[in-house]
Amino acid sequence: MKNFDFDLTELCSRGVRGLKPYEPGKPIAELQRELGIRDVIKLASNENPLGPSPKALAAIRNALAGLAAYPDGQAYELRQAIAEKHRIDPRCITLGDGSDQNLEFLARAFLEPGCNAVMSHHAFAVYAIVTQAVGAEIRFAAAHPATHPHMPYGHNPDAMLAAIDKHTRMVCIANPNNPTGTWLDRTSLLHFLEQVPQRVLVVVDEAYIEYVSEPQYPDCSQWLGDFPNLVVTRTFSKAYGLAGLRAGYSLSHRAVAELLNRIRQPFNVNNLAQAGALAALSDTQHLEKTLAVNQAGMRQFEQGLRTLNLSWIPSIGNFLTVDFQRPARAIYEALLREGVIVRPLQNYAMPNHLRITIGLPDQNIRLLQALKKVLAA
Repeated sequence: MKNFDFDLTELCSRGVRGLKPYEPGKPIAELQRELGIRDVIKLASNENPLGPSPKALAAIRNALAGLAAYPDGQAYELRQAIAEKHRIDPRCITLGDGSDQNLEFLARAFLEPGCNAVMSHHAFAVYAIVTQAVGAEIRFAAAHPATHPHMPYGHNPDAMLAAIDKHTRMVCIANPNNPTGTWLDRTSLLHFLEQVPQRVLVVVDEAYIEYVSEPQYPDCSQWLGDFPNLVVTRTFSKAYGLAGLRAGYSLSHRAVAELLNRIRQPFNVNNLAQAGALAALSDTQHLEKTLAVNQAGMRQFEQGLRTLNLSWIPSIGNFLTVDFQRPARAIYEALLREGVIVRPLQNYAMPNHLRITIGLPDQNIRLLQALKKVLAA
């Protein structure tokens, strides 16, 4: 291969040059290759352990015959179903290849060098990645401390408001937050929206909303008519079990959606993803089963952690973040040798924690047994 006399990275934009690639949860196949372990369970990426609904799988199989054709660039049927679900004008919807892509659209459309986006410490990593990639400034607001009685490591609305200045274009809030599982209640979030200047977009990421049963949790899609600067993102990757197909969307004022659709590629949501997502929306029985499995698994997991004298951050999602009171990387690696994949959080400035997805009952038992063995060693 020919060598150049200059560093090719100098051709890259400054924002991208300083980025580090996003590190997802370790794939099962990768661990099998590395350690030769055949019986592996993955509780690292907050996937639905039940998988997609039977209706979604049937729709995906039926859609296979159409793979030679481009997908519907406007995803008409899926868009109509989402509009009906949220009782919103279809023109207020932007489809994404997973909700991560919607976050990228927002950054590309509204951020640039010289402006900034505000986000909390310990929040979803993609907010910072898309902000830096377009050359805008990342402004981290201090999260609640670990000693907070209700929301340790959770978003602090007052700190986020204080971080907003005349150069702020966007604020990102994950509700519930990944990786902590913490959340803002209706009163806190509504007060926050009322205080944010109208010229600042507030992006509320509701990737885990389907798992929430808290009565004071707000569905921000109901507030879109009151706040033209509000954008809500959703995904089919979590409770709907379609992470492998990548489908998500954002809800916003029609003018915001029109701007986002200017940069959206026309075929960004493929045929199979459109078919699967459309069917998944209609399968309320599978969604109810998913929530029941998660609630039972959460109780099972919490009881097991008590037995092991471990503490965790209270979560309303489909995962728990466990505090080991010491650097957890060695525990993560020891669990890998037991064939159990979880998620280390040093990249979130939480080196003493591991995030663990709620699995099926036998998977939860195996994780707890592996933890007991590793901690004893």
